[in-house]
Amino acid sequence: MEGRTRPTSHARGVAAEDAACSALRADGWTILARRRRTPAGEIDILAERDGLLAVVEVKARARLSEAAVAVTPRQQARLLEATDLILAENPDWGANGVRFDLLLVDAAGRVRRIADAFRREG
Repeated sequence: MEGRTRPTSHARGVAAEDAACSALRADGWTILARRRRTPAGEIDILAERDGLLAVVEVKARARLSEAAVAVTPRQQARLLEATDLILAENPDWGANGVRFDLLLVDAAGRVRRIADAFRREG
């Protein structure tokens, strides 16, 4: 691969998030925020449709099957805590509920959504 540079993981992540946002918009979602930072961590995308807030984690891997197992229990806990902080700042978001979606992007740019990928226990 002389003369060609490989995209950095940051550039791949941004491209995957761009693809995920395009897919969400095509399905009627409004993007409320991207890369929203909180003391608990960052949320890739916050999107809303019909009062339902989707907290979206984007995973880019060579194959969709690899991306599907990329969200660890520790990361899920971080997303839950970050969501609590964001909802405290934006109490009007998610009037009809909140769900956690995983959007997987493969090397070809194909996007697959796993809606309601995990839930808060208890």
